[in-house]
Amino acid sequence: MNEMNTGIPLAQVMGSTFLGGYQNGAVVSRTIIDKEPGTVTFFAFDEGQGLSEHTAPFDALVHILEGKAEIVISGKPLVLEKDEMVVMPANKPHSLRALKKFKMILTMIRA
Repeated sequence: MNEMNTGIPLAQVMGSTFLGGYQNGAVVSRTIIDKEPGTVTFFAFDEGQGLSEHTAPFDALVHILEGKAEIVISGKPLVLEKDEMVVMPANKPHSLRALKKFKMILTMIRA
């Protein structure tokens, strides 16, 4: 089987359960792609868990795979559920919190 250096198989169908599951009271993350132009990272947040307000120097796309999250961007709260997404603009403060357990894919483009 051909794999990336992250252990993710290439040219094979997989579900989010392959990438990782929930852990009680924790945030789980797994890098899927890490290249010079950008990264793709899987996250699983237990209910109530989150990431405190921070900024990033690049735009990032959050795509919710399952569950329910509150994402606050520049003070504006947004509630996202399965199959919804939002672009978090570069250099704008943002935070994430699990209203229910949720899984997401974060795609960050470094350009």
